[in-house]
Amino acid sequence: MKKKALIIGVTGQDGAYLAKHLLEKDYEVIGSSRDVMASSFNNLSTLGIRDKVKLISVSINDFRSVFNAIQVFNPDEIYNLAGQTSVGLSFDQPVEAIESIAIGTLNILEVIRLLNKPVRFYNAGSSECFGDTGDIPANENTPFAPRSPYAVAKSTAKWLVNSYRESYGLYACTGILFNHESPLRPERFVTQKIIAGAAKIKAGQLKTLQLGNLDISRDWGWAPEYVEAMWLMMQQDKPEDFVIATGRMVSLKYFAAKAFEYFDLDWQAHVEIEPSFFRPNEILFSIGDPTKAIKILNWKHPTDIDGVIQMMCEAQTKKYLN
Repeated sequence: MKKKALIIGVTGQDGAYLAKHLLEKDYEVIGSSRDVMASSFNNLSTLGIRDKVKLISVSINDFRSVFNAIQVFNPDEIYNLAGQTSVGLSFDQPVEAIESIAIGTLNILEVIRLLNKPVRFYNAGSSECFGDTGDIPANENTPFAPRSPYAVAKSTAKWLVNSYRESYGLYACTGILFNHESPLRPERFVTQKIIAGAAKIKAGQLKTLQLGNLDISRDWGWAPEYVEAMWLMMQQDKPEDFVIATGRMVSLKYFAAKAFEYFDLDWQAHVEIEPSFFRPNEILFSIGDPTKAIKILNWKHPTDIDGVIQMMCEAQTKKYLN
């Protein structure tokens, strides 16, 4: 029989790529959003898999909604990718961040415990939990130092997973993923904002692009490779947490320069710094050490940041310049 996976939060970048990956592994895939009737499933359509995923409504803030979905569909694996995804937005909506991430994760764990079924659970963690790493790559033993409501919520969810794993013997794990990008990123993410902005300037649709702090540095990877790591974590003999990263860190200024260079543009001639875009408590440096994932999961990440930028630029070229 086919394995059955429930992806809670299937509409985003990671949910869509994960659904595609699982379908290629011959899974039956159920994907949820808060309201199927009102949600856009453009990412699933872009990947050509919308009609291959069973779509359901699940509100992870509502225990009964989570209970009903897991009880009815009886999945072998549950991937929780739902909840607020924006660090910046979490400063404006901190309660929503805590409820959608921490309380949502707790609801799923409680349902798994109460139903007492041999389901495996993946929790989407975040590099934001580490705070500012400096130039020392963070690994699974690096202490958390969250600097935003989003990071506090993700840290809480991670420790809830650990608690349930140790207390009740659940197969529950957290992937602590560093930044990962793709053409499926919406333009509210700064990476896609930069690349789409450069493409629009090249096409004559925009003159200048307003950005915030370009001195921040991140460890950026390719999203399809990161969702493979999620699946690999769920196939192990015992549940463990893993840092997923490339081990290379570059500045946002580097990212912008490379993106504009792709379109034969000088970024300095078109970018304006907007102080209001700076976050209240910005992380300047964030880099991860994927040694454990490479060794235990045999995970590979052949795409570096330059490859990520190129593929994202190619996608925007098709959208704005063809």
